[in-house]
Amino acid sequence: MPESKANAYLELATLAGGCFWCLEAVYQDVLGVQNVVSGYAGGNIPNPTYTQVCSGTTGHAEAVQLAYTPDTISYRDLLEIFFSIHDPTTLNRQGNDIGTQYRSAIFTHDESQRITAEQVIAEYEKSGIFKEPIVTVVAPLDAFYPAEENHQNYYKNNPSQGYCRLVIAPKVAKFRKKFSNRLNLS
Repeated sequence: MPESKANAYLELATLAGGCFWCLEAVYQDVLGVQNVVSGYAGGNIPNPTYTQVCSGTTGHAEAVQLAYTPDTISYRDLLEIFFSIHDPTTLNRQGNDIGTQYRSAIFTHDESQRITAEQVIAEYEKSGIFKEPIVTVVAPLDAFYPAEENHQNYYKNNPSQGYCRLVIAPKVAKFRKKFSNRLNLS
């Protein structure tokens, strides 16, 4: 008998690719992703605030932490989505968002994730999909700090806000078109 969703084994993935609102909105639609939390990772200040992170002085990146069911979606598949929804070739920048807090980073939870992340990056580099070198950093996760409540479910709670319409909505649409087989339709 198949395991119920509530009893399914979950793993964590922590990714940074610019504004966490964009990543959150996409991964909330991914089949096998049970929970997405926007937050901060990779810095040196415990429990930072959004204002502190936006100052660029904490070392933290805006990130999302995904709880996912590896029997439904693999870590590799999560990374393929990640590389399709942000530009991994721009250092400390995504569109008009500029600063180290917007860097492209994969924060690994174990050695297996590190190996997979490095393999995926090497495969993309070799394929020539990106015209410029990938600058995504792969680093072990030291700590993840959830962002303030108003940053959780941002796109779902603010769909008509300008940033949501102009920046997030196109990324969600691109994901839904390219990965229609990965959509959570429930």
